[in-house]
Amino acid sequence: MPNYSAVTHEGTSSHAGTSASADMTRNRRAKPHPKDGGGGGTASMFSSVTNLLNTILGAGTLAMPSALSHFGMVLGVFVIIWSGFTSAFGLYLQSRCARYLDRGSSSFFALSQMTYPNAAVIFDAAIAIKCFGVAVSYMIIIGDLMPGVTEGFDSRAAEVAYLMDRNFWITVFMLVIIPLSFLRRLDSLKYTSIIALVAIGYLIVLVVYHFSSDAWAPRDKIRIIQWAGPVEALASLPVVIFAYTCHQNMFSILNEIKDNSPKSILGVISSSIGSAAGVYVLVSITGYLSFGNDITGNIVSMYAPSTASTIAKAAIVILVTFSVPLQVHPCRASVDAVLKWRPNAIPGTQGRTGSPSSRALLPTATRSDHGAAPMSELRFAILTTILLVLAYTVALTVTSLERVLAYVGSTGSTAISFILPGLFYYKISDPDSIHHQRLMKEDDDALSVVASEDGNSDSANDDDDAEGQLVASVSSIRSGVSGTTSRRKPSKMPWRWRAKWRWDMEHLNPAHLRRASLALAIYGACVMLVCLAMNLVGANTH
Repeated sequence: MPNYSAVTHEGTSSHAGTSASADMTRNRRAKPHPKDGGGGGTASMFSSVTNLLNTILGAGTLAMPSALSHFGMVLGVFVIIWSGFTSAFGLYLQSRCARYLDRGSSSFFALSQMTYPNAAVIFDAAIAIKCFGVAVSYMIIIGDLMPGVTEGFDSRAAEVAYLMDRNFWITVFMLVIIPLSFLRRLDSLKYTSIIALVAIGYLIVLVVYHFSSDAWAPRDKIRIIQWAGPVEALASLPVVIFAYTCHQNMFSILNEIKDNSPKSILGVISSSIGSAAGVYVLVSITGYLSFGNDITGNIVSMYAPSTASTIAKAAIVILVTFSVPLQVHPCRASVDAVLKWRPNAIPGTQGRTGSPSSRALLPTATRSDHGAAPMSELRFAILTTILLVLAYTVALTVTSLERVLAYVGSTGSTAISFILPGLFYYKISDPDSIHHQRLMKEDDDALSVVASEDGNSDSANDDDDAEGQLVASVSSIRSGVSGTTSRRKPSKMPWRWRAKWRWDMEHLNPAHLRRASLALAIYGACVMLVCLAMNLVGANTH
């Protein structure tokens, strides 16, 4: 979200040239706004990328070769890259929506209150159920794998009853999960995320090592262009699409990151999604070429029992253990939002209300409790305790959530990845929306402050240039290409795109971006229907 700063006085000499003045104006606006609600964040870009990447990468990485076997290599790689692109676009739309909210108050609930207030509780309930189900599934994985890991390291462990008991191991690892789940900030989990990424790194090395040292699958068992058929391919589609789901933690990243400029946020998104896509392509190709069409499910289970494969299973346990708190964090926030929701809530109360212009536009608006004020210590402790106790109880009593998670993932993951970001941005960025008009007015007011202080600091000889620069800046910020319209256009036509292109994507046409956001929501709805249909087909075949 762009920051429109209160400009500090700089006693510098007058600038020679319009382009230098434009750069100075953009640098001033990049500073934090003193009235932004919630204050500035403290998380570094590295911490944000690490946590987001750990949310993306999980045990599902090891199922990519099996998915590729159904698509064929060419189509499979395209689906992996396409799924990453659409997920990245959903994250980008979330960052654009966060600009309409006070700094540090971004959440699905806050946007729901501004756009679809009557459906806010449904959205957050779906997110809470989805995150809770994933956390429970991770605990079940721990209970299923640890007896085999223990026996792999020491065969005598099979004689000890409690070491072969899944409930014992779930209880032991809860001692690690509990303190991590009580951390308030997502940024506090950056070190455990690094450990989890090291674990996934070992799994990648294992797959690549077997690919390079073992014999490849026969040529007739490898599909390059052909595919297994529409039914098999569509059945594997959710594995690829849901492998990028991390949108439940995106607003926490936006709230906590220190540099929340468009360029920084886009760097976090592209680094996380790009790294995940690279890992998925590498693991899927090398794993598929190793076993061909004979590969099934988790690729680690295809390797002969050895110390390396046992360490791989232990790495999976470490990975899912440190991923549970990343699911508890958004689940707790969504449950808190559901409990705070009231059917008569006034829409638009969570907007940016810091400036006098905002209060003039919406004199009756008041700030919502959700996102503006942090959760009390007591409420935080109670909600966290309840979630952990429920998750622990379900993990002990249920041995498989595969069918339930299939339906929850089909609805929850598609909703938070595609449907909600698309619908939220399409609604809130409507030129006739009061929230969009408020944001534009705040931009104009910020530019007026910049122009006023520029007039005081510049010499009398530069008054005309400053006024001309102000007009150019106001025009450019509304077109999304701030600072470029004042530059003299190149004489050669083939190079004109360079003057318009910006790596922070601020040059995108707002109208085209709105259409693309609606297309993403429609795409998400289609994916949801396909996934639900394939789940029904799978249930009938079983």
